[in-house]
Amino acid sequence: MDNIELIVSIASQIYSLVEKVKANKKRCHRVSERVKALEHLVKSIQQRQKGQTSADVERSLKELLFTLQAAKELIEQYSGASLVKRVLKSGSHEEDFNSLNDRLNDAFQALSGALQVEQGNVLLKVFDQSTREKQDEMDRKEDDKELKKVLLQYAEEQQEKANAMQKEVELLKIEVNKVVKMLEKPSVTDVDIRIIKQHELKYDLVDGLTKKPFMTTTTSEVYKGEYCSFPVAIKRYTDPVTTSMSQVRRGFKKDVETMKCFESPNILRMFGICVQDEAGPNPQFLIVMEYCEKGSLRDVLDSGCTLSWIKKARMCRDAARGLYRLHQSEEKCKVHGCINSSKFLVADGYTVKLGGFEFAETETSLRKPKKFEVNRSFTYSSPELLDYIENYSKECEIYSFGIVLWEVATGRQPFAGLTVEEVYQKVFKEKYMEPLDDCPKELEHLINACRAYIPFQRPSAGVLVDKLQKLVTQMEKV
Repeated sequence: MDNIELIVSIASQIYSLVEKVKANKKRCHRVSERVKALEHLVKSIQQRQKGQTSADVERSLKELLFTLQAAKELIEQYSGASLVKRVLKSGSHEEDFNSLNDRLNDAFQALSGALQVEQGNVLLKVFDQSTREKQDEMDRKEDDKELKKVLLQYAEEQQEKANAMQKEVELLKIEVNKVVKMLEKPSVTDVDIRIIKQHELKYDLVDGLTKKPFMTTTTSEVYKGEYCSFPVAIKRYTDPVTTSMSQVRRGFKKDVETMKCFESPNILRMFGICVQDEAGPNPQFLIVMEYCEKGSLRDVLDSGCTLSWIKKARMCRDAARGLYRLHQSEEKCKVHGCINSSKFLVADGYTVKLGGFEFAETETSLRKPKKFEVNRSFTYSSPELLDYIENYSKECEIYSFGIVLWEVATGRQPFAGLTVEEVYQKVFKEKYMEPLDDCPKELEHLINACRAYIPFQRPSAGVLVDKLQKLVTQMEKV
């Protein structure tokens, strides 16, 4: 029952903190309301006799404890004296609240499903999906409006305070405006996934006339462009397998439903498809997706740029959020299938997004299958996969993700220069983990937990999100 007592204690601390917040009041109070609903469930477990709770319930309680610890760290940011400086330093926290509310909702679903308690129908109203989304959106708009006022007022006060520090004040105003624009900027998830008209796309032109691809593959050319004011990558298939619009539309319709389950700022956005010269003998098929300025995560790590530990921790958290959204989709066993550092893309501001699964049905109807495909994923394969012990699972994927986190921490490529047989010997036979140098202990512990030899000992993507968020919050305080 230790976990229950800790949960009740942290919940009480959250209620006290929420009464002191100076910004994002609506969202903090909404979190408090949902924590209180979860506390009712937890207390109903406390009333049971010892030994009556299942392993699933105990596991759910343990994960809820991690989530509440992350919630407490997040809310603390909005009750301190240096509130404005921390907001300017860390930027918008919209996704922090979205991620936290998702975790609270998942905790409710897991506990209420396992317990089947009578009050479940009453508490379900607090976590009803449509109601929750409307409440969160209203809270966000009111909090953002208030936060913009606080930030702008703070900038004006600083300017009046010290004319001698005019240069510093001007820099501060620039940072404030940057955050305000970030709060006002529309999200890519606000744009519907649909069939796009040709005139809605703008291309980057070399000499004012020529379109030049920034990447070319055996089956496609990829151009940089613009759609709905967002920078986009436009993939054109140079020799599509089919020109049947009905076949392409059928695949696209299935893909749209799938991609809606994955909508997240940390998953690469697919905007839709565009068909040029549809009525002609040789129509051109384009897939339009979000453009990430810095390329893949592997590209960033190979570029030689210096990344601070706070920036590395944020990148790890972003990547975990993308994986969590995929693992927590409506398709209960949904996995990526090929997690490595090239599948994560890095946008401006070093925001990391999970990609690499695009429009599967649509691509199948357009792309010619490769005759020879070399499997280069063995350096990311878990011990059990290397020995063909079991089928691919979320636990296997968490191991691969641990290798990606190791890459972010070290900047190096995993098992560089080793053959499949050598990796098998080290990872499966010797239970070897590549070492981490000068890594913060909390991050090192998480990376090693992901790379645990026994699948059961690896954390879920949700736990990783909670713990990485807590680590980022602690680093931002320094």
